[in-house]
Amino acid sequence: MTRDDIVDWIRRYAAAVAEQKQYLTELDAAIGDGDHGINMDRGMSEVCAKLDGLSERDIGAILNAVGMTLLSKVGGAAGPLYGTLFMRFSKETAGKLELTGGEFAAALEAGLTGIQQRGSARRGEKTMVDSLAPAVDALRQALDSGLTLPAALQAAAAAARTGAEMTIPMQATKGRASYLGQRSVGHKDPGATSAQLLIETAAWAASGAAADS
Repeated sequence: MTRDDIVDWIRRYAAAVAEQKQYLTELDAAIGDGDHGINMDRGMSEVCAKLDGLSERDIGAILNAVGMTLLSKVGGAAGPLYGTLFMRFSKETAGKLELTGGEFAAALEAGLTGIQQRGSARRGEKTMVDSLAPAVDALRQALDSGLTLPAALQAAAAAARTGAEMTIPMQATKGRASYLGQRSVGHKDPGATSAQLLIETAAWAASGAAADS
């Protein structure tokens, strides 16, 4: 993925968040503060406002700016978590203008590790880790089997969708949703859903780039 593809990914993610803002907010209203969609949309709007001024920077610098913006503009738990994801991603891609499949996977895995460390979260706790971790696994496996990055990201997106759906029967043990105990069962996690959108839009951006080449 080139620098332009990465910028396209971020714009696509912002558009997807804006489109799904109400849905994300409704999911969060059931088990959280009811502001996840609103907060993420506000943060990604701020990110998009800065992207034009970053288009000549390297991938690491662009994604560090994305992370810093989300950290400062997104309220609740999502800001620090998404901020950490992008800043860890940026460390792995510092100085680069293009990423191989392996480099993209390593950077995404670093972002996932950052989230797990910051939120003390692991799989099965009804968080964004439940969609991101399967996505990283699927991406690695697909690349190892010889698939291109666009095809591997399609596999990762499918894994993220499945992971997000699998949060529905889970009982939350992290964040505000954990206060509900058994009452958190039966609801899809909003963070896992916005993380699903992140992987899906990466797949769309990579596929669009492949079609243009």
